[in-house]
Amino acid sequence: MKRYALMALFGLLAACQQASQQSVSGDGASNRPQSTVEVKSQVQTLSLQSLSSGLSSEDNAAVKQAFAQKQSHVWLEGHGVVKKLLPDDNKGARHQRFLVSVSAEQTLLFAHNIDLAPRVENLRVGDEVTFKGEYIYNPKGGIMHWTHHDPQGRQSGWIKHQEHTYQ
Repeated sequence: MKRYALMALFGLLAACQQASQQSVSGDGASNRPQSTVEVKSQVQTLSLQSLSSGLSSEDNAAVKQAFAQKQSHVWLEGHGVVKKLLPDDNKGARHQRFLVSVSAEQTLLFAHNIDLAPRVENLRVGDEVTFKGEYIYNPKGGIMHWTHHDPQGRQSGWIKHQEHTYQ
C-alpha cells in the first residue's frame, strides 16, 4: 500500500512539474486569451502614459537611450512638451533656457543660443516643440544645445515651435 501511495505522489509531482514547465515555456495555460481585466489594465496604462507626457512610449527612443547609456556629444532629434520656462543665461553667449519633457521619466534642459539664432517666440508651458541638437548627459535628464545654425558650417540644429523653425 505504501508503494502505491509513493508512486501516486511521484506521479503527482511529475505532473505539477510538467505543468509548471509548460506555463513558463509558453505552452498550455498561458496560450489562453487574456482576460478582460488584463486587457483593461493595459489600456489604462497606455492612457496614463499618454496623458502624463503627451507622448507615446515609442517616442524619443534615441534620447532615452543616450540618457540610459550616459552618452554625451550625441546629435539627436526628438520632440516634447515644455515643462518650465527659465530665466535667460546672460553670462557669455546668451541662451534662452527652458525644460522639455520628452517622456514621463525624462526632462531635457534646453540652452538655445540667442546670440546665433532667434529666440523661440511665444513659448509657453504645455507647448509642443520638435528639435535637433547636441545632447549632453547629466543625471537630471540631459542638456540639449547647438539648437541653432553653426557659423562654421558644421552640423546645425533647430527648434520647431508653432510652425516656425528657429535656427
